[in-house]
Amino acid sequence: MDREDYRHLPEPVRLEDTVAETDTRPVPDPDGGINPESLFAVRYGLA
Repeated sequence: MDREDYRHLPEPVRLEDTVAETDTRPVPDPDGGINPESLFAVRYGLA
């Protein structure tokens, strides 16, 4: 392996020049704000 490839680092990248690859927006609650554990207990008369 040629060690010349690792003698110089690439130029730093500013954070402002980057693009997010993952959607980071909040997603809606899939349960609609209802606790599924409580709903199970109520549905099957365990509460």
